[in-house]
Amino acid sequence: MRFLLAMIVIAALGWSGYWFLGQSGLSRGFETWFDLRRAEGWVAETSDITVQGFPNRFDTGFSDLVLADPETGLAWEADFFQILALSYQPNHVIAVWPNSQLISTPQEKFRIESRDMRASLRIAPDTRLAPERATLTAEYLQITPLERQDENTALTSLTLAAARQMETEYRLGLTAEGLTLSPPWRAQLDPQGRLPTQISGLHADLTVSFDKLWDRSAIEQARPQPTAINLRLADAKWGQLHLQAAGDVTVTPEGLPEGEITLKARNWREMLQIAAQTGVIPESMLGTLDSGLSLMAQMSGNPNTLDVPLTFHNGRILLGPIPIGPAPVLRLR
Repeated sequence: MRFLLAMIVIAALGWSGYWFLGQSGLSRGFETWFDLRRAEGWVAETSDITVQGFPNRFDTGFSDLVLADPETGLAWEADFFQILALSYQPNHVIAVWPNSQLISTPQEKFRIESRDMRASLRIAPDTRLAPERATLTAEYLQITPLERQDENTALTSLTLAAARQMETEYRLGLTAEGLTLSPPWRAQLDPQGRLPTQISGLHADLTVSFDKLWDRSAIEQARPQPTAINLRLADAKWGQLHLQAAGDVTVTPEGLPEGEITLKARNWREMLQIAAQTGVIPESMLGTLDSGLSLMAQMSGNPNTLDVPLTFHNGRILLGPIPIGPAPVLRLR
């Protein structure tokens, strides 16, 4: 009995020592990270770092957090941010955001409001801290430009998922429900008000290869850049409009896509009109595109549904055989 009691006491003392060593190591590690960012010219401030949760958790909290990268012009401000982990599984963490936060870009500052935004993140158990799997969810997400308070964009729910397939290949997923566009975008896309208030659903499933691993250096140094994209399916529905896309592209070192995406569009004429109104295609080409695509739709047997390749080649985009403009540059800042 005494032996058993002694073993219990020794185990408890050992576990307590492990937890307090872990707490101290986490605190020092985060403080060092902030110091290093400031040495590189960042704004990296927090009024308090706490590590709680004895004996089975390492729950790290940051108060009055401000991070700003001068190289990209991106900044983030939050009243608090939490990283939660089990003490016996420290490489699986839960990140918790506040209900209100600020994101700044070189062009504008946005307030992000949400209900229960959090992410589950499983990290490789080494010093590179490379994510193996991640899922972010948010309810009632609202994005508002600070200088245009009446132009908010809202989502009923958002789910983002990522899983590393190979060393630098990631499978990504997106599900967005109940997208309500800001009034200016709504007026531009649907000036007659014929479509529902909300875009009912956006879904995407794709695999992206990068030129290097996503790990801590992606924040501290430079972002990995895409080299290939396999779009299994993207699906969007807005009232009677239904658009699907699938295909493969490679990405040149300059960030230009090369390849083909097949589009399937129901009620495609309305989509073509929207593309012209938003500047995706020049309005001067609207008549030419309508005539050419009408012929392609009739050949498929249904004049309201269109199957057409979207081709990226030599820095240009072709819709079917018709050039419609320059290709986007796919570079992560």
